[in-house]
Amino acid sequence: MKRYHISKHNSFYTVGLSYKNADAVVRGKFSLDHDAAEALLKEAKTIGVDGLLITSTCNRTELHGFAQHPFQLIKLLCDHSKGTVEEFQEVAYVLKNYEAINHLFRVGTGLDSQILGDFEIISQLKNSFYRSRKHGLTNHFLERLVNSIIQASKRIKNETEISTGATSVAFASVQYILKNVTDISDKNILLFGTGKIGRNTCENLVKHTNHSHITLINRTKDKAERIAGKFNLVVKDHGDLQTEIRKTDVLIVATGANTPTISKELIYTNKPLLILDLSIPKNVADNVLDLPDVTVLHLDHLSQITDETLERRKQYIPKAESIIDEVKSDFNQWLETRKFAPVIKALKKKLNSIKDEELDFQSKKLADFNSEHADIISERIIHKITKQFANHLKESENDADESLLLIQKVFQIELNSK
Repeated sequence: MKRYHISKHNSFYTVGLSYKNADAVVRGKFSLDHDAAEALLKEAKTIGVDGLLITSTCNRTELHGFAQHPFQLIKLLCDHSKGTVEEFQEVAYVLKNYEAINHLFRVGTGLDSQILGDFEIISQLKNSFYRSRKHGLTNHFLERLVNSIIQASKRIKNETEISTGATSVAFASVQYILKNVTDISDKNILLFGTGKIGRNTCENLVKHTNHSHITLINRTKDKAERIAGKFNLVVKDHGDLQTEIRKTDVLIVATGANTPTISKELIYTNKPLLILDLSIPKNVADNVLDLPDVTVLHLDHLSQITDETLERRKQYIPKAESIIDEVKSDFNQWLETRKFAPVIKALKKKLNSIKDEELDFQSKKLADFNSEHADIISERIIHKITKQFANHLKESENDADESLLLIQKVFQIELNSK
């Protein structure tokens, strides 16, 4: 994207992997927690990556940024996660320029989510931008792109019913419980982990199961107590985990740790136990499957569950895509204006130079010359002239390049080539 004068690098890339080609185990290897993302951004700054966003969720990990070559971004991801370049190449995708822009629009508006209509990604995209800005890794392009995606997301929510009801991993897990656990109102439910997915799951449980047999456990107890207070639920200490598992009928794991938090050794039960693992990487150890009467489902299984609500939402995809096309068209028009921004800036500088020379000449020639008034008037004239040129260039889709060369020739403008 050299001609758009956005970055010192010519291309904008998206490198990553998602639920479409990578299972939960592989995605877990490439997931980035807060510390890993911070370290990645710091290194990106030192190696000359110019503008970078990170999206790391339960169903995808992606880097979006300007780099000399996409392998710079791939290496950053592999160096700061547990995945290897070889593993990445087996399941990954690399998108460039407009393909990368199109992809990020679909991701940010929920159309590429594992569960259609899951809009939690937009808040994660916002947080990603703020984090990158803190590290000095944003630019006008990324700011405009993220704001455009936010705009499209809001319009899709307001103008379609694709997000009617909560459609997310939390929603899918509760739907599964309602359909597959008989007499749910008499069953005990234990929620282990009260991060974002845990909070959303808790709210959905209270809303749809309509009973209070729900116990919360979190490593940081006060976080669980804040959520429990809203719904009058029971909170237990982390040390009581094994005891509470023995009592429960449904265990929901949403801990988001880098290693399993639930192992075979923690579970002693003489009745059926359903475990839903909503974490990436998986937080329920594989050896739990060896236990009799224990059923384990991961979020990938839950995400494949379709019901009437999800099927109905599919009919709104064309309308959502139409909204994306409208907003994306405005973004692309803005992007096109970046081609001639340096020329307009140089033209304004040239006109100001002419203005200063003329005002200096007239101030010496005329005794009662009012330089302050003349400067105000001249500035307004220069603004109108440059605006006229800018509007012409916006409207001249076919001969904009010729017009740029003509402006440079007439006003003897030389641009710095970087």
